[in-house]
Amino acid sequence: MDEKLLDILVCPVCKGPLLYRKAAGEFICKPCRLGYPIQDGIPVMLEEDARKLPPEEEV
Repeated sequence: MDEKLLDILVCPVCKGPLLYRKAAGEFICKPCRLGYPIQDGIPVMLEEDARKLPPEEEV
C-alpha cells in the first residue's frame, strides 16, 4: 500500500485514523469497530461495505 495513501485515508464515519492490516487486507477504525476491505489493491471506504468487528475481536 502506498505510504501517501495511508497518510490521507480516514474513516468515512468518524474521520478518525485507520489501522492497516496487511494480512487481513483491510483498514480498521478502532472507535467505530469497522473493517474496510481492500479489493484489487483499492480500499473500499463505504460504510455499507465495511465489516462490523465483533466485540471479542482484538483491535
